[in-house]
Amino acid sequence: MTKYEAISSEIRNRIRDGVYPIDQPIPDEISLSKEFGCSRMTMKRALDILGTEGLLYRKRGHGTFIVQSAIQNNRVNVVGTESLGLTRLLKNHIITSQVISFDIQFPSEEVAAHLAIDMKSPVYYLIRLRIVDGEPYVMEKTYMPALLIPGIDDEVLNGSIYQYITEKLGLTLAGSHRKIRACKSDELDQQYLACLPDDPILEVEHVGFLNNGVPFEYSFSRHRYDKFEVTTVNMIRN
Repeated sequence: MTKYEAISSEIRNRIRDGVYPIDQPIPDEISLSKEFGCSRMTMKRALDILGTEGLLYRKRGHGTFIVQSAIQNNRVNVVGTESLGLTRLLKNHIITSQVISFDIQFPSEEVAAHLAIDMKSPVYYLIRLRIVDGEPYVMEKTYMPALLIPGIDDEVLNGSIYQYITEKLGLTLAGSHRKIRACKSDELDQQYLACLPDDPILEVEHVGFLNNGVPFEYSFSRHRYDKFEVTTVNMIRN
């Protein structure tokens, strides 16, 4: 094991054990370099590993923060560094929304854990069909903390929720954790996504977080198999 791998392992254990406060930046590179007796380059490589794993997020000018929703073992398989939303990803297409269900409820233990809230904090629960150029594209089942993201109504639901969060609430989206899996289509998929009973569905389990590491969204996006693909780029360090 290299020096930077050993350091990343120790810092990972500290994060898991709650050594660092989750609402404050961890010690800076200079302080950590002195503590571990290494160069800043070695420390940077160690922290980069944890950033790639989705445990840390660097906020320029403010320090390095723990991503609260990532403090669970074996939970994050794919890490996204940017949360754009469908409207921005498909700028040149006509995107509309159909609200299937919208409710305010108290979260289950699992939902509360992913959103880093307690079970007495209300959440929005919505099911929304996203339609691209008149064709069903994806069905989103989403939980959001109602106290963190106030004011969601029919107007917001029929537009871009991410645009509302950034432009109206003034919050900064930082990134996301995603698990991507293949599933069988269910009755809702067949009804709203025009799937056949034998069609597979590509489901993306998603936790979006703000630039202070606080989760703002826990969702399941269910895509037709012929409407979604994943492209990854792996960087090789010499």
